[in-house]
Amino acid sequence: MNIVIIGGAGVIGRKVAQALIARGHIDGHDIRSLVLADVATPVAMSGCRSIQVDISDPTSVADALPEGTDLIYHLAAVVSSHAEADFDAGMAVNLTGTLNVLQRARELGTCPRVVYASSAAVYGGDAPDPTHDLTYLNPQTSYGTQKVIGELLLNDYSRRGFVDGRGFRLPTISVRPGLPNRAASSFMSSILREPLNGKEAICPVDVGFLHYYLSPRLCAQNLVMAAEINAHDLGMDRNMIMPGKMWSIQQLIDAMTAVAGPEPAKLIRFEPQPEVEQIVRGWRYDFTSTKGLALGLMTDSSFQDNIRYYLEDDQP
Repeated sequence: MNIVIIGGAGVIGRKVAQALIARGHIDGHDIRSLVLADVATPVAMSGCRSIQVDISDPTSVADALPEGTDLIYHLAAVVSSHAEADFDAGMAVNLTGTLNVLQRARELGTCPRVVYASSAAVYGGDAPDPTHDLTYLNPQTSYGTQKVIGELLLNDYSRRGFVDGRGFRLPTISVRPGLPNRAASSFMSSILREPLNGKEAICPVDVGFLHYYLSPRLCAQNLVMAAEINAHDLGMDRNMIMPGKMWSIQQLIDAMTAVAGPEPAKLIRFEPQPEVEQIVRGWRYDFTSTKGLALGLMTDSSFQDNIRYYLEDDQP
C-alpha cells in the first residue's frame, strides 16, 4: 500500500506516520511507501520520504499524489484563528485545497481511501446539547464553515465512487508538543505544556471553561484505525465525531497537579483575551461520539492520561 500524509509536518501527521511504520501494514496490506507532504518539506523521518506540497495549487497536489497512491491522509489546514484573521488564506487551503485533493484522488481512477481531518468547529449556534453525529452543522467561524464544505465534498465524492472517504471531527488535541500555533485552542495545550517545562503560560479563559479533548497519542491511533474501517460500516454519512472527553480548565490543571505535583500550576497566569474567547465560546463542548465508539475508536480514560502521554512521548 502506498500512503501519502498531507499535513505530514504537523504533530498528528508525524504521529500517524510513526504508528504506521510501527505496524507495517494497513488492512492486511504491507506498506510499500509512506510519504510526508506539507507546505514546508517535513523534517526527515526514518521509514518515510518527505516532499513539499501546496494544496491550493492543483499541479502541486498532482505531483504529491502520483498514480498508485492507495491511501491519502488529508490533515492539512489553516487553523481557526488564522482562518478567522485571513479569510482568503483559509478559503485557499481549507476549501480549495480540500477540493484539489479530492479531485486529484478522483483522477487516479482507483477510488483511493481518503481520511479527512475535520473539526468539532463544524458545530455551533442553537442546536441543543448534547451534540451528536447527526446534529445539524452550524459553524460560527470561517474555519468551521470551510470544514463543513470539506465534509460535504467527501460525502459526495464517496457517493459517486471517486474516493472511499471517511472524515473525523477532531476534538481539541491536548497536550500538543512544540510551540504554540495560530489555533484559537492553542492555549489548551500551552497552559499545560509550558508549566510542565518550567515556563509561564497565559490562560485567556476562566477555570470553568468546558471543552472537548483527546490526546495526540490516541488521535493518531484512531486515524490509523480509521483507514481500516469497512466502507459499508460508515453508512450514508462518511463523517463522524472522533471520541473524546469533556473537561473544564480546572480539571486539566488538577490532572496536571495529580501527575506532576503542585509546582507547574503556579506558572499559569489568567489574562482575558476577548478575541480568543469570542471564537472558543462559539464552539460546542458536550459531545456524544456514538458512531466512532461503535466502530472501535478510542478515547482517553482520564485527562491524567493526556498528561502522562505528553511526558512519555513528547516532553523535550
